[in-house]
Amino acid sequence: MILTTTNTIEGHAIKDYLSVVSGVAMSKKATSMGFSMSKYYTALEQNIEHIKEEAFQKLSVNANKLKANAVVGIKVDIELTTGNYIMVSITGTAVKVA
Repeated sequence: MILTTTNTIEGHAIKDYLSVVSGVAMSKKATSMGFSMSKYYTALEQNIEHIKEEAFQKLSVNANKLKANAVVGIKVDIELTTGNYIMVSITGTAVKVA
């Protein structure tokens, strides 16, 4: 599966545009803020990376359901809720490329 933020894939021709697909993931626990801002930012960064990977996996699964072999025009939205929960939403266009 090719995943890209661009609207085209160099060296590949898009044969069919299938649908907009998304992958959404949310942290199961809040990122707690303690006395050390350094530790808080490190924990936040690690949690974002984990949740982002989960959202990309869901995006790929949804694209595979459409028989796509690539997703173009990917946009990533990361939100930190008021309760310090992380939500990542990824959208793109599922396509078939040659």
